[in-house]
Amino acid sequence: MALKDLWGRFVNLVTEPEKPPATEPEPPPPPPPPEEEPPVREPDEPDQIPEPEPGIGDPPASPPPVTAALPGHLLPSVPGVPGFTPPTPAPLPAEEGEFPRAPRPAMPGIPEEPPVEGPKPEIVEERLPEEPESFAPAPATGGFFSRLKAGLSRSTARLTENLTGLFRKRRLDDEALEELEETLIAADLGLPAAQRIVAGFRRTRFGKEVGEDEVKAALAEEIAEILGPIAQPFEPDWDRKPYVVLVVGVNGTGKTTTIAKLAQNFRAEGRSVMMAAGDTFRAAAVEQLQIWGDRTGSTVVAPVKEGADAAGLAHEALQRARAEGADILLIDTAGRLHNKAGLMEELRKVVRVLRKLDAEVPHAVLLVLDATTGQNAVQQCKVFREMVDVTGLVVTKLDGSAKGGVVVALAEEFGLPVHAVGVGETAADLRPFAARDYARSLVGLS
Repeated sequence: MALKDLWGRFVNLVTEPEKPPATEPEPPPPPPPPEEEPPVREPDEPDQIPEPEPGIGDPPASPPPVTAALPGHLLPSVPGVPGFTPPTPAPLPAEEGEFPRAPRPAMPGIPEEPPVEGPKPEIVEERLPEEPESFAPAPATGGFFSRLKAGLSRSTARLTENLTGLFRKRRLDDEALEELEETLIAADLGLPAAQRIVAGFRRTRFGKEVGEDEVKAALAEEIAEILGPIAQPFEPDWDRKPYVVLVVGVNGTGKTTTIAKLAQNFRAEGRSVMMAAGDTFRAAAVEQLQIWGDRTGSTVVAPVKEGADAAGLAHEALQRARAEGADILLIDTAGRLHNKAGLMEELRKVVRVLRKLDAEVPHAVLLVLDATTGQNAVQQCKVFREMVDVTGLVVTKLDGSAKGGVVVALAEEFGLPVHAVGVGETAADLRPFAARDYARSLVGLS
């Protein structure tokens, strides 16, 4: 073979690409198996043939019975559903001194808290309110003077706290006297009484060096001089039978309580007492007077109905007191504001009706004043005196007042007798007014 032909074959072998070996084609993937249809379930035959739906005019079908499925809950009763029996869980065992407790239903997903350990709360027994107090004389604890001094402690502190810093061995000049006058006015002694006391100091001690104790002693003497003429115990004229006493005052001064205390004191002396519940617009006042009448052994004339005519009741009480031979008749009245002309006119009507039976009654008109009202008591006294001719005063609630000096103001301006003062709740705490004891207690002296 020629060399040219061999070279040509060699070139063809080098330049011709190598053919890949022949492979057999991959078989196609098998088709998915066909889905099986779920077997058709034949419906169960009902135990009983359902009743046809009621038509118009047919009676309604009875509902199926209901059974509680949650034993831990308290289900309310359902009226009209037969067969419903709500479960009643057993109460937890109660410890001593505690009430039985119903179980608390468990809340899903919330863990129950462990019981708190510690001291158990004290169970306080509820007590019924006590009956009204007895008006039997209470045993004296240290005498009336000590109770009066204790009752006036707030008034004393108000007066003496300024005197302590005012007089410490200083000369009694015009400036000191002016400060003393301001102190007395602030203690509710009133302007006229304060001017009178300062004039006495100026006359006897002006220009002298004085101390706190000396000023207190001199002040007590000046106050006692003002109060002396009006300190008169209440002494009824027992020859006038029945002795008629009309008790007046504004709301809340203690008129009804004062009548009960007076009745107790008169009963202790062996007198026959009749009380008229003239506060007909306040049922509580009538009931209180009836209770206290039973306790003190006194006769009480009460209205038939609430809001009855007070003048007519007073007329009836005076007739009964005459018929039964009572020694004294105490007539309660409704509390009236001294600035209400219509109410004050009704009080005048009571006096007019009483005088149709006896022109001399009432033999005494007692005005009850609350010491806590301070200078307002002066205005009350002025108005009531013009309306019903007040003959004497009773000052109450001195134990809770810082304005006890108002008694001095009343004495200086009106000169009306102060028959009694009250420093407590019992009958023994309503005592005749003693000027010297009151004056020394007011300035803090024994």
